[in-house]
Amino acid sequence: MSQAVLTAQKPNRDQALIKLVAVVSMILDHTGVIFFPSVLWLRLLGRLAFPLFCWGVVIGLERTRDWRRYALRLFLSALVSQPFFMLALRHTWDQFNVLATLLLGLLSIVGIREKRHFSHIWAPTLGLVLGAAFQMDYGWRGVLLIILMHLTRDSKGGLAALMVAFCLYWGSGGTVLPQPMVRFLTGTPLVYFNRAMSSLLNVFSLQTMAILSLPLMLINTHSGLRVPKWFSYLVYPGHLLLLWALSCLLLSLHLL
Repeated sequence: MSQAVLTAQKPNRDQALIKLVAVVSMILDHTGVIFFPSVLWLRLLGRLAFPLFCWGVVIGLERTRDWRRYALRLFLSALVSQPFFMLALRHTWDQFNVLATLLLGLLSIVGIREKRHFSHIWAPTLGLVLGAAFQMDYGWRGVLLIILMHLTRDSKGGLAALMVAFCLYWGSGGTVLPQPMVRFLTGTPLVYFNRAMSSLLNVFSLQTMAILSLPLMLINTHSGLRVPKWFSYLVYPGHLLLLWALSCLLLSLHLL
């Protein structure tokens, strides 16, 4: 079987395009959180960001020449981002930003790959424990998603099954559909119908919409785009700083 055929059977490795879509989605999400909390479509589009960043970590580990430098860059970026994360999104010092989650995920899959001194067992276990013990964006679930993506990285079917199952579990409970629609669909005299409909409506929860990122992971795009390495590490603290500064300006003008 030719290399081209083998590549086509694998999930998308178009790292630059995946990264750009994730960044745009993240900025829309944070803009909605800070300025337009009632605008649901911004939050929905924002659900694409985290799975794409997780997939980017998996691809990044495949391509990096030195995983230690990769991990160090993530750590420093997380450290620099923390004050802006706290200011822009109103978190406290003991609530860590998403780069901490990505770092734990990276170290977990490094351990799985290296298999040194049983690191394929203790590294992911430690990553999940730390993700659960400390407050951070997406926590242990985010670390687990990176681990599972790494394990299914060469199978489109495996990655698709993983994302569908994970997003259904992740978003269980609650729905983003308008409450009048929910009451209409679950307000019939038929009790069993109402129960079934309630379960079905829970599929349409906010976090379940992360499944919208799946097509970009599966379709081999070959965009040819190039993104400078510094962009990946500066865009997170940079956009938080700009959003925080803009919110301060609008507050001073009594426009927010």
